[in-house]
Amino acid sequence: MKFNIKVNQQHHSIETDSDMPVLWVLRDLLKMTGTKFGCGKGLCGACTVLFNGQAVRSCSLPISTVGSSEIVTIEKVDKIAEYQKHAIPIKQAWRDFNVPQCGYCQSGQIMSAVAFVKNTPNVNKQQIKSSMTGNICRCGTYPRIEKALAYVIDSKDANDAN
Repeated sequence: MKFNIKVNQQHHSIETDSDMPVLWVLRDLLKMTGTKFGCGKGLCGACTVLFNGQAVRSCSLPISTVGSSEIVTIEKVDKIAEYQKHAIPIKQAWRDFNVPQCGYCQSGQIMSAVAFVKNTPNVNKQQIKSSMTGNICRCGTYPRIEKALAYVIDSKDANDAN
């Protein structure tokens, strides 16, 4: 079947089976390899992308369900105006707090963090742990993830107060 999808603000026309997961469309057909394969069941979060602004597991999202919705991947999340003010500070905090160890899960972690900060009004540090529980880190960098996100939230609060 033929599908017209919008990924990172660009339109793509692809031919594939209707049940092909978005993860494989991104990686195999569009050659966007920032989104990772982890478990294939939507449990680990390595494949997280933004789908209409929400963090979703692309390994369990069939291409047939995308329609006219927009998908945003790690490759462009910091270049798209709607997400820039969240993605840029999050990516910088990830570097500043040395969050990645092996780095495999980090694109999914960052995409979940962007959705969390963007979509949660009056976000607070107590919500961080519960918001990120769907993303598994094999290296156990959870304390660094929490510190980095807390720093972003504190910075956001300081900027909002000014």
